[in-house]
Amino acid sequence: MNGDEKDQFDVVIAGAGPAGAQCARDLAMRGYDVVVLETEAEAEFPRQSNKSTAGTFPSMMAGFGVPDRLVEKFTDSVVVESPTSHYKQAQPGAVLDFVAFKQWLVEEAREHGAEVRFESRVSAPIVEDDRVVGVNYAGSEEVYGDIIIDATGPSAPLAKKLDVCNLHRENQAIGIDYKIEGIDLDHEDYADLHGAMMLRLDHDIAPGGYSWIFHTGGDTAKVGVCYIQNERHDELARDGMRIDDYLDYWMDTDPRFANAEPKEGANILRGSAHIQMPGRLSADSFMAIGDTVPTIDPLWGEGIHQGMESGRAAAITADHCLTLDTPDTSADRISVYDELWHERVAPNMQKRLLMTELLYLVPNERYDRFVRDMNRLSNDVLSSANGGSLRSILKLLELEDLRYLTKLARNRITDPYNRWNPLS
Repeated sequence: MNGDEKDQFDVVIAGAGPAGAQCARDLAMRGYDVVVLETEAEAEFPRQSNKSTAGTFPSMMAGFGVPDRLVEKFTDSVVVESPTSHYKQAQPGAVLDFVAFKQWLVEEAREHGAEVRFESRVSAPIVEDDRVVGVNYAGSEEVYGDIIIDATGPSAPLAKKLDVCNLHRENQAIGIDYKIEGIDLDHEDYADLHGAMMLRLDHDIAPGGYSWIFHTGGDTAKVGVCYIQNERHDELARDGMRIDDYLDYWMDTDPRFANAEPKEGANILRGSAHIQMPGRLSADSFMAIGDTVPTIDPLWGEGIHQGMESGRAAAITADHCLTLDTPDTSADRISVYDELWHERVAPNMQKRLLMTELLYLVPNERYDRFVRDMNRLSNDVLSSANGGSLRSILKLLELEDLRYLTKLARNRITDPYNRWNPLS
């Protein structure tokens, strides 16, 4: 192009993670001119951004056409552990090879016509007449688009500068995950974890959070710890212990790991996400998707399905704006994305956040009774509670939980960034 010609696309997407790549894939399939800007080098992708345990369910696999070859292990049950008990339910699932999964999504986007530029770190939006029209990337490079999408995760270089981001440290979850081999997956004191994805609620191991074992075949599993840097974590955390120390402590004290060790050559994965209600999701010509806004499932930590759903919602919205004879990317027209996000990406998120915060607030003894109630109640009640049904949630609550609910309500009143009615 000559010096006066702009590098112009219909849609510019920052970030080639599940949300960004899926959005590009959908838009390219619709015939739009799309470019994806990815920070990492192509030869190493994804090396720095491979931070996911990658547990998911058939609804995601079928909904997005994910091939079976990307699955490390198909699972057939979900287990919830408390310090002294457990609940097990038959539930098909899959533990993905996250690296291969991300590479596949990028290949899919390219095959349908999207351009992907690696080593293209996005630094700032280009704004003209109070409207974003492009981005700066890779130092001094510029690219322009009718619609700009930030899918960079919590770094959010575009969303933050456009005031479409309200992530707060006290809502940040940090996690660590190892591939471990030599695990006793059927220890006599615990549930059989062969073919299972297990989450453990135990402040001794993850103060203010949870830990997990996802079986990946043989005697290997993805094993990790995650906690939110909230008030409960501050109250229960041991002095001087960091996330690595809690995982080491778990492996030193749980008999299932007596003969276990990190799998040779496997990477230690570290990551973070925010567990909170989002603020703004869009603006004139702009949308924020994936973990740029808090998209991760607040209750069980799944982020892939929600991220891809947000990418699809953004693609639907872009089509809604650009398919007109005279394209309209105004904030009003693009607000369809906000509606789709609350309807498809994170329905009933307020109530699910209530359950999440209550879970992380109560003591270990309450976890044991919670697991007892899970074993007592029907799968239909548990499923509807997981989906945010207030009637079903109430069946899981005890009288003493009222004091924790009161505390949560009090925090909402005093927190200017996170005011919402947990029972609305």
